[in-house]
Formats: sequence, C-alpha cells, structure tokens
Amino acid sequence: MEKKKFVLRIDASTMAAVEKWAADEFRSVNGQLEWLITKYLRERGRMAPEQSESIPEDQKKEGPADAGPSNA
Repeated sequence: MEKKKFVLRIDASTMAAVEKWAADEFRSVNGQLEWLITKYLRERGRMAPEQSESIPEDQKKEGPADAGPSNA
C-alpha cells in the first residue's frame, strides 16, 4: 500500500493527548493517527471494510482507550 505524506498542524494539548494515547497502546503517534482515522472512516461508512484490511493487525486492536484521550 502506497502511503502519502502530509503536514498536520495540531495544537499542543491535542498532540499531547494523542502522544499519551499512542504510548498507552504501544503505537507510534503516526500509527495511532492512522488507526484512529481508519476506524472513524469505517464507522461512518466512508471506507469499505475491505479497504481497511491493509492495516496491520497491531493497529486494528481495540483497547480500553477507545473512548478517547483521557485527561490524566
């Protein structure tokens, strides 16, 4: 699967929350964002289920942090 690069501007508090969430689930920030975007697209019917099959198993896992970033 070809991956495209892009620049993302994000405020510091949101980035800190994503970094913590990624660390809690033993993912890179990039992997966490890719997982989150793909999960949301599937849930909203914007991506066919077979399109998401190219995501590595470790990025598909569901965990207790699925409710979103915590304030801890």
